[in-house]
Amino acid sequence: MHRNALGHARKEIVKQVIEGEKSVKDYASYVPIGNAVKKLQVWKKQGAEILYLSSHENADDVEKDKIVLRKHGFPEGNVLFRQKREKYKDIVERIMPDVLIEDDCESIGGEKEMAYPHIKRELKTKITSIVTKEFSGIDNLPEKISELRRTSPQG
Repeated sequence: MHRNALGHARKEIVKQVIEGEKSVKDYASYVPIGNAVKKLQVWKKQGAEILYLSSHENADDVEKDKIVLRKHGFPEGNVLFRQKREKYKDIVERIMPDVLIEDDCESIGGEKEMAYPHIKRELKTKITSIVTKEFSGIDNLPEKISELRRTSPQG
């Protein structure tokens, strides 16, 4: 999340994004939400392959995402991003993850900006979808990756 979101309640952070708070566009200064780094490190140690889906379509901004991930100690993993008219669903359908964790995109348009709702119906049954409230993080998700598949679809 953007650095000026630190210390604010989720609703206030959503409001900051909607109102265009200046640090929202300062991608290189983004910070992890809660204990996301620790949670992902735990999953990685259990054998999970971690892939990140960037909101950016510009390689320079994606590079900033990579810098932020390294700076804060996120586990290594490819950073995927949309190219040439791709939608998020196109990337997800191509990589076919076992589990897709995404937020509800409340501040930027909700479901229309998410990946899972737009994936082909026949592929949805092969992906466990976990949806979190935007800016609420992943701290409440199970520690064991085997339990992620048991989390009910759509969070």
